[in-house]
Amino acid sequence: MSAVPAERPGLHIVGPDDAGEVLSPAPKQPARIRTSWTAADIMAMEFAPPKWAVPGVLSEGCNLLCGPPKVGKSWMSLGLGVDVAIGGKAFGAIDVDPGPVLYLALEDTARRLQNRLRKVLAGRAAPVGLTLATECPPLPQGGDQAIAAWLDRNRDARMVIIDVFAKLRGNSAPGASAYDADYAAVGRAKRVADDYGVAFVLVHHVRKAGSDDFLTEVSGTNGLAGAADATLVLKRARNQGDGVLHVTGRDVDEAEYALNFDADKGAWQMLDGPAGDHQIGETRAAILRWLRTSPGSTPKAVAEGAALPYDLIKKTCQRMLADGQLAADTGGRYRVPGVPAVPGVPQQAVSSQNTGDTEGHPELWP
Repeated sequence: MSAVPAERPGLHIVGPDDAGEVLSPAPKQPARIRTSWTAADIMAMEFAPPKWAVPGVLSEGCNLLCGPPKVGKSWMSLGLGVDVAIGGKAFGAIDVDPGPVLYLALEDTARRLQNRLRKVLAGRAAPVGLTLATECPPLPQGGDQAIAAWLDRNRDARMVIIDVFAKLRGNSAPGASAYDADYAAVGRAKRVADDYGVAFVLVHHVRKAGSDDFLTEVSGTNGLAGAADATLVLKRARNQGDGVLHVTGRDVDEAEYALNFDADKGAWQMLDGPAGDHQIGETRAAILRWLRTSPGSTPKAVAEGAALPYDLIKKTCQRMLADGQLAADTGGRYRVPGVPAVPGVPQQAVSSQNTGDTEGHPELWP
């Protein structure tokens, strides 16, 4: 066996020569006893709740994590692996239960993994439950059995990360259509995930061309997303820290999460507020934040509350109204679409003794 880099306590880095010791292809497959029932049988059953690796985001089953090259998918995957193995807070915000994690870093070396881990751990002890490997056979050539063997030895495992999936999917069956090949490739990983009730994360790429529907951006055919239990698409403008994680799936509610990438720590952090607020300019975001808590405000009230120039707020509100980002009520008051208007306050009759906001406007005096 060749020498491998010195390991930090509790950290397993597996290279090409000793991958077999961790990913032994001799699993004991769980028995799948029954696959058909009557409707009455189904309704009489009691099931345990889904086993979440990251509550609300990553559930047991097969999850595609997609994004363009260099967007930060591997940093996100490694960070999630560390957080779940430790039992910390995913994205710095979501509590996760601890459990063993297998991270197949198939495009990395032990040296690069050590450098990345040092940054992600940020002084924390390396988690005992995190196993990393840089080699694994393709799924059709025994990779699925090797992963299953690791899961047999780690029955309380919570997550398996395959980075990247293209390295493990293997060759397509002769004569298979592109859709069938994609569906079968993800399906092979899904079978292992379902048998063991563990969240699998398959890191994958997106197309170069953007789309209004994030699902259509997944590289390959619809067979990939169709076979997966959930699809997550990470978007971040080049040289920008803020990004958005789009999530949809069978057991997860469709959602968008605003995130910030801290390059110094290699960490993705969840941001407060809707993702849309972080995809627009700072002025528009400030207006939306104010109007969510104070619907029916005038531009003057927004400007004072947000500490921004009145003329800027007034013009921006008009543009946001034209773009459909705001709704307008009588009296020049704005609110976020879908947020009910605040009932108006009866106004006193204007007189020479009670000019109020009309002072300075002689044309409105009696």
